[in-house]
Order: sequence, then C-alpha cells, then structure tokens
Amino acid sequence: MSALTRHRLTPEKTGPALRALSEWTPPDAPSGGLHPGDVGWQLRFEDAEFFLWTEGTVPAAVGFLDGPVLRVTTAPGADLGALAADAGELLVAGNDWCDGLPVPGWEREKESWVVLSWAPRPVSSRAEPVDAANAADRVLVQRAAFASSTFTVERWHRMKRSPAGELAVEALVRTPAGEPAAAATGWFAGVGRCGLLEPVGTDPDHRGHGYGRDAVLSVCAALVERGASAVAVVTPASNEAGVAFYRAIGFTALRENRDWVRAGRVLQESTT
Repeated sequence: MSALTRHRLTPEKTGPALRALSEWTPPDAPSGGLHPGDVGWQLRFEDAEFFLWTEGTVPAAVGFLDGPVLRVTTAPGADLGALAADAGELLVAGNDWCDGLPVPGWEREKESWVVLSWAPRPVSSRAEPVDAANAADRVLVQRAAFASSTFTVERWHRMKRSPAGELAVEALVRTPAGEPAAAATGWFAGVGRCGLLEPVGTDPDHRGHGYGRDAVLSVCAALVERGASAVAVVTPASNEAGVAFYRAIGFTALRENRDWVRAGRVLQESTT
C-alpha cells in the first residue's frame, strides 16, 4: 500500500480535490462531510485552504477546516484509521469537531443534521438567474437572511472565478416591486450525481410569500437540466421550520448525520 500523504491546497489549486469529490458523490445525496459545492462556497474566501490526502497519486480524502470543524469526505474503501491518525495533527485544541471522519476516542455530537433530497419533477418559478449584473442584489439577500454574514460582491466574484465557479447555479427572486427577496445557490457534481444547495436565504422582510420556494426550485430545476440526478440540502434537525419547508416543496429526508466531537465541547454558531 502506498504511503498516505496530506497536501495543503490554495484556492487556485483545488481542481484535483473538486474532481475527486465529484467522483465520490452518489446519485441520491452527498456522502461524507463534503460535496464539491461545500468547497465551492468556501472559495469565496481569499485565504481559504484545503487538504487533499493521497495514497501514491490516488486521492483518498478531501477536507477543510470550517471554523472549529474539520469536514472530510473519504474515497470509497479508504483507510479511515490512517486518515484519522493524520488528521489528528489538524485537530488541535479548539478544532474540536469532525464531520465525515470518525476520530478514535471522540463522541457523537448530540445535534444532528438532516440530509434531504429532491427528485426531478416539473417546477414553475419566478426566479431569475444570477450573474454579474445582479450579483449585488444576491449579496443583499444573503446579508439580510444571515445576520452574521460577511458575504460581499467581491467575494461573489472570487467564488465565480474559482475552479468551482462553473459548478455554481444561482437564482434570485424579487418582489413585485423589484426588491430582492430570496436567493439560492446550487452546485453541480456531474451528470448522474447529486447536486447540493448551499446556501439558501430569504430576506426576513419578505418571508411567507413563496419567494424562498421559487429560488430553491429554480436552482433544483437548473441543476437537473445540467444532468444532476437529484438535489440535496443539509440542515440542522433543530431547524424544524427549515426541515418542514423543504419537505413541503418536495424534499425527502434520507438520513441524519452527527459530527464527532471532543468530549465536553459545544458547537458554536458559524458565519455564513
């Protein structure tokens, strides 16, 4: 067996990691802690860095630190013990959670994440695609929907220029008066593979009018048109309103995932 090697990737060098994640993405829902879209969304940050583990020249896992959480997806049949041992160098004090890779001696987090999947079907939507001309309005929705958001137009452009930029599909929905109300970003993983919604948001001033529904379904339809077999979304089980929303528009809950956590730790809210 070839030695396991961990490579640190800068944003412009993420092509091999994205290709590996795409190859490992099943038809119904993402496996592990990462989908190509999770890397794509993270690429909005100029200082983002990623990890690619290889055995010889063959990819074995892809991961990155999302705040205090090490998120990882492994190749089918990968040596999880060896990967966890090497990942231990990244799991210093403060990096106390791991999503997608069992860590010996750690516990399961009490909070679970619901994985929901949408199967292709006809949809109608008021959404418009997002491009450079309306990117500022897409950013406005993100910042309104998530009070702690640091998203900017500059970061939108950086994401779109990244190696994952061509995988992104975005939709924006406006009120009858033309105000930006809801937006969704989806990510393509290849023909016959499951796409991913990340992120989705509605301006609090415009909730309850179906704008979020239209944004989500527009992105789902666009991903399926490109060849996605399904579209998944992952949300905390405690977000009962969010789970109910996705169920109401045709998503089916497939499973619940729980992170691995160092004993005695409590997950802090991350910035979107």
